[in-house]
Amino acid sequence: MNSTEIEGNWNIIKGKLKQQYADLTDDDLNYTEGKEDELWGRIQKKVGKTKEEILSGIK
Repeated sequence: MNSTEIEGNWNIIKGKLKQQYADLTDDDLNYTEGKEDELWGRIQKKVGKTKEEILSGIK
């Protein structure tokens, strides 16, 4: 998977997360290559759920 595909997939996930969790801001969801763990940490802290719980809720 190249960076364009990852970025496209992230934009889809980001849109779904923003719909489900209105408290999330664009800064919370800012994707930086190589810092995925930091990104998920910000999201988990803001919504109070694990990564698995979050992902299962947006599929």
